[in-house]
Amino acid sequence: MTSLSRLTIFALTAWSVNAAKAPSTDFPNVTTSALWQDRGDVGKLDLFNGPGGKDHQPQGPFKFLREDKEGTSPKFDVVDAKGKRWRVKMGEESQAETAATRLLWAAGYYADYDYYQRELRVDGMEKLHRGEKFVTPDGVITGARLELKPSGQKKVGNWDWFRNPFVGTQELDGLRVMMALVNNWDLKTVNNSIYREKSGGIRYVVSDMGASFGKTGNPATRSKNDFRDYYHSHFIEKETPEKVDFFMKSRPLAIQMVDPANYAKRTHMEGVTKNIPRAHAKWLGQILAQLSDAQITDCFKAAGYGPDDAAIFVGVVRERINALAGL
Repeated sequence: MTSLSRLTIFALTAWSVNAAKAPSTDFPNVTTSALWQDRGDVGKLDLFNGPGGKDHQPQGPFKFLREDKEGTSPKFDVVDAKGKRWRVKMGEESQAETAATRLLWAAGYYADYDYYQRELRVDGMEKLHRGEKFVTPDGVITGARLELKPSGQKKVGNWDWFRNPFVGTQELDGLRVMMALVNNWDLKTVNNSIYREKSGGIRYVVSDMGASFGKTGNPATRSKNDFRDYYHSHFIEKETPEKVDFFMKSRPLAIQMVDPANYAKRTHMEGVTKNIPRAHAKWLGQILAQLSDAQITDCFKAAGYGPDDAAIFVGVVRERINALAGL
């Protein structure tokens, strides 16, 4: 048996064992309100300003605090004129994440307070280890997503798609469908956060939506923030009278089996959007169907997309919402 064959068996065995785990019951008595809230009249939501609304918009001038060297996108922290702390993300994820969080919030899920600025000037800006190409010679950052770091909120852990208090609920299944709707292919546990509010409340959040609005796939084929790839991508993969599988590809290339743990993890991610009760997917579609095209357009307008690109994204989102509502 070759080394590659042994790695293949190891990776797939690890995936099978992980996939076979029963939902854990080792959780406190957490209700679905920690994951989802009824937004009321969805057709009246302000999706341009999103979950943070006008009141939480960042206010300059901004002062540089520190660079964050973790993750794939260049990031750094600033404080604004009101003393609020923000994490600035640059690169192709900044627009996609701003738009995706607004749709997530409209569906009833908790989402970060994200705002996009085409240009951002920061006082005391230091030379960055990453992202210098997004900084002009006169110190202006081009294409920045600002995420509020609330003072009354503390991260207390991460949660797993397959082991959490909500397994089997329509709220979690709806969130799984949302990942397929926006083509978010980076479904690692580290991108799901558990926050404790100052009041003692708990929130389960998908805290990184940057790998959205492109095409799912392996490292050689996947993309994000690409309206052409999003337009040509698939949505519903298979359906029966009871269940629906949504298209999600994340399995690495065969050559990447040299890292069996990552191969197994990425392969397992494809299960997030599979085997979803038809009624739960339809439930989400009926919520999103209340949104007008103008509201959906506001999601992409807030993220700095031009009218032509935004129109393509809006058309695909509307088509997917209609498919869900029609199940």
